[in-house]
Amino acid sequence: MKVSKWFSAVLSLALSVGLVAGCSKSASNTPAVSSAWRQWSSWADRYTEDGGEYHESTENGAAQGIAGTVRGEKSWHQGRFDFPPFEGVDQKITQMLMAKEKLDVLEVREFNAKQFSMNGFIENLKPYTDKWKNYDQLTDIAKRRATWVDNTPYYIPNGLYQRVLFYRTDWLKEAGLEVPKTWDELLAAGKKLTDPAKNRYGYSFRGGPTGWDYALITIWAYNGKEVDPASAFFLKDGRTVFATPESLQAMNFYKQLYKEASPADSVSWGFQEMVQGFVSGSTAMLIQDPDVIDGAKEKMKEGTWATAPLPIGPSGVAQQVVGGPGWGMTAYSKLKDEAWKLIEFLSDPEQSTTYAKRTSVIPVVKSAAEDEFYKTGYFKAFIDMNAQADVFIDVSRPVDYKGWGAWQSAADKDIQSYLLDKITAEDLLKKWDEYWTKEKAERK
Repeated sequence: MKVSKWFSAVLSLALSVGLVAGCSKSASNTPAVSSAWRQWSSWADRYTEDGGEYHESTENGAAQGIAGTVRGEKSWHQGRFDFPPFEGVDQKITQMLMAKEKLDVLEVREFNAKQFSMNGFIENLKPYTDKWKNYDQLTDIAKRRATWVDNTPYYIPNGLYQRVLFYRTDWLKEAGLEVPKTWDELLAAGKKLTDPAKNRYGYSFRGGPTGWDYALITIWAYNGKEVDPASAFFLKDGRTVFATPESLQAMNFYKQLYKEASPADSVSWGFQEMVQGFVSGSTAMLIQDPDVIDGAKEKMKEGTWATAPLPIGPSGVAQQVVGGPGWGMTAYSKLKDEAWKLIEFLSDPEQSTTYAKRTSVIPVVKSAAEDEFYKTGYFKAFIDMNAQADVFIDVSRPVDYKGWGAWQSAADKDIQSYLLDKITAEDLLKKWDEYWTKEKAERK
């Protein structure tokens, strides 16, 4: 799930339901997912031929998967699909909900689920999931995403975003290295693979937008099972995760990874740049989610790269936030039964798995683990991690805290200042500790 990569669609089905969806950024900005988008677009074309009314409002023609999915359902015809640009899409959807525009089904994600539920925008789906035969087909992680807000199912996840290690098999073989299984091994391999004279670096670092998220997965891995998985900025004893000696070790390691194994300009890299570094042959290793797979297939020679589980920390575990957007229903819908039928159809195990394959997300249903598509190849690492829930731990950020938004903006600047030696690790952690200690106190 993902902090930064979503496309958004608006579907108004004139004779039944309307739908807003979100998944990934536009293909023009994120080449890693362009292949999947074209596949979905061809489905939308077939839907249009069947009589659907299709309206595209983006400049790139990407990812009309929703249209394709419902194309065979004659009860949902005369569909209208609008794909607004990624920038500002959350605001657009919020404005639609505030104005109570004609809309019945929308894609909800963990970043806005709390806001939407508190404002009465989205419906509690428990009356429907209690009777839904496929609810227990959802994986444990998918159920946790569905019930993240007040232990209540406000949406049904349609795919998961979780990170793995992407690595250059040819570079590691050439250097006589094994695939890193720990953070220490990753640093050692990264240093050995780094040769600035050849424009080769061991690791695709992310020091730009949401770079703090990568600092966090390092901090969590060093603190291990002392981290509270339900609110991972805090420990189980109530202190913030930033107050421990282990977190100081983690931040020192994090800077070492940047200084000794990464390009200097990666201090400002975001998603696009770190992926480009890997697929273009500048970096040997990358930690990212499945969006990267399609782009790597397009740009890299088969057999030169592969995926592996996340490196574990000194604690013996690796935590991350598994993103999981999904289908929700507007609370003001006048067609709730019909809206649920659409959600139920889109969430059917077969449809859901097909959607996951086409959009390169991790499937949310248990049966997908037995699909040959996921048993081998690039997706196997994701399934292997999910089978070891005691080692690869799903955690949640405190996104429901009042100060969450302000902290994110400040944290990006803090991380860059630290990497550029303008502040110390001690000062950075003290600042974050004080901030979240105050946030927790004010919440009581």
